[in-house]
Amino acid sequence: METLYITHPACRLHEMGDWHPESPQRLDAVSDQLVASGLMGFLVPQQARPAQAADVLRIHTADYLDFLRRHAPAQGHFPLDPDTVMNPHTLDAAWAAAGAGLTALDEILAGEAQTAFCAIRPPGHHARPGQALGFCFFNNVAIAARYALDRHGLERVAIVDFDVHHGNGTEESFMHEDRVMMCSFYQYPLFPDTRQENLGPNMINVPVDAYSDGQVVRDIVTSRWLPALRRFQPQLVLISAGFDAHREDDMGSLKLVEADYAWITQRLVEVAAESAQGRIVSFLEGGYDLSALGRSAVAHVRALGGY
Repeated sequence: METLYITHPACRLHEMGDWHPESPQRLDAVSDQLVASGLMGFLVPQQARPAQAADVLRIHTADYLDFLRRHAPAQGHFPLDPDTVMNPHTLDAAWAAAGAGLTALDEILAGEAQTAFCAIRPPGHHARPGQALGFCFFNNVAIAARYALDRHGLERVAIVDFDVHHGNGTEESFMHEDRVMMCSFYQYPLFPDTRQENLGPNMINVPVDAYSDGQVVRDIVTSRWLPALRRFQPQLVLISAGFDAHREDDMGSLKLVEADYAWITQRLVEVAAESAQGRIVSFLEGGYDLSALGRSAVAHVRALGGY
């Protein structure tokens, strides 16, 4: 089956200032490289249907949603923290970004597709139930996981996060949910400087030192992630696909390259084929060097769809 490519025009309208690395140009970098590589012709483009409040409230609190609505500016910018800023289009973009995963799940779980890549922003994995953080407003992957459990009746969902930063919001959302397994690596110390001890058996989140390369990460995937995932036997795999662990991205200090992202994705495709009927939905998270982001996304999507 073909791979869905899901995005929304609103995702390009959210911006946090010309100085900000989480810019609309990130989506252009991904789409331009997919076109240049010839891959775009193999993908099925689809516009996300925006999430509804009921979808978001499966993860986020009503007070937090009310706070965002009250502070959405009619013009200019409103900073929620020094790095996380709203403009007049931010909430529209956040609803669309959260809805992209739901759109993908409805198609995939109806048997209309097998995999999807959601080219969306703002990203989501730092967003806590009651707090925007780290460029993130709604936790897109967490909202999708809860939707798969509650609306589609799945019993086991895996979330894999290979962003350079700890997916603290996702971890917080599912730390005590045995129907969800989360696997990640992340550079530590580095924003958001969270490192939970004594994680439950459903949280395989492994901190790594600065300057670790792809072989370190491959060893973690082989020795820690894959055995846990195979025991768990997920019925769906969700990916927080951050590409800021690339050696050319100065947002972190890890040393991954495109071949590492392809290798990780191939291993996840194998896991999904074993227990999840091949079903994978991937969400764009970080990645701020535009060239490295675009090239890495191509490697990831090529492996995701087997192209």
